[in-house]
Amino acid sequence: MSSGFASRLLAWFERHGRHGLPWQHPRTAYRVWVSEIMLQQTRVETVVPYFTAFVDRFPDPETLADAPLDEVLHLWSGLGYYARARNLHRAARVVVERYRGELPQEPAALEALPGIGRSTAAAILAQAHDRPMAILDGNVRRVLARHRAVDGWPGQSRVQATLWGIAESLVPGSRAADYTQAMMDLGALICTRSRPACSRCPVAGDCQARLQDRVAELPAARPGRAVPTRTRWAALVRSPAGILLERRAPSGIWGGLYSLPEADEREQLVDRMTACWAGVCEQDGPPARIAHTFSHYRLDLWIVSFRLPSVPCGIMEGQAAIWYKPAFSHAVGLPAPIARFLRDQGTPHDGTNG
Repeated sequence: MSSGFASRLLAWFERHGRHGLPWQHPRTAYRVWVSEIMLQQTRVETVVPYFTAFVDRFPDPETLADAPLDEVLHLWSGLGYYARARNLHRAARVVVERYRGELPQEPAALEALPGIGRSTAAAILAQAHDRPMAILDGNVRRVLARHRAVDGWPGQSRVQATLWGIAESLVPGSRAADYTQAMMDLGALICTRSRPACSRCPVAGDCQARLQDRVAELPAARPGRAVPTRTRWAALVRSPAGILLERRAPSGIWGGLYSLPEADEREQLVDRMTACWAGVCEQDGPPARIAHTFSHYRLDLWIVSFRLPSVPCGIMEGQAAIWYKPAFSHAVGLPAPIARFLRDQGTPHDGTNG
């Protein structure tokens, strides 16, 4: 069944694949690494401007390792899944300290770096060093699940093991860089989640899903689960010094970014703000609302406005907080929904494309 799979795919790639992506010119290990991390759960057209700005500012692991995390998160603002940025920053420091600024070329050493798993390590080695290694990102899982009619949700360990075996059996002994890109392009451009272009697919002749009329049902969807809604309260505190932002915990949702102070209940939020400074007052009017959906829950964030008439003498005790003026403050990472809210309030933030 796999006879000629790679040759057919590579012939299609030469004519129809993507050859002008910014991380392909030049295709160094560092640039491939950054692109692969950015492309996790994110579309190419979204990533391109972020990638360009990121490598312009951080052209090598040394520059990235030396940068403050705030600046890294600032350039990531709006791209989402911020643990990727934190791991990229941590990994760059390991690369500089342990490998003299060069990404290791052993798969185990690459996978030991923060944020790099089996498929990402293989993609780096295949594209930067032409090593014949299989990858299994979302696009490739979809292509292989259909081509071999693999039942089950690809996130299950049993199904994933099957797909890894297929992926490894199809990798050609040469042109690994082109083959890897071709697999990703086939999933992104032809074998799409909905309305795949089977008539233009170079491997449609022996695609089992097509032959069995099962393209629409493969790969199997993730088993359904209820998505809960969480309610939180946030404070928009204005003063002559700026808007109050505090850094979130390093892990979890929006980890390491600056955002509005939060509490579980409105009363807790009001008590917290009024306990910090004499003179702070809650503003009249209904609270604003930000609705945002994460992968595992929906957030309803209700925002209460406060005002301080004079410049405060300090920041909340024990908090990593700043008074923020977009035009004058140093660059910080803000969650895209918060940045949009501040823009709508007439306090534009210039560091997000989200």
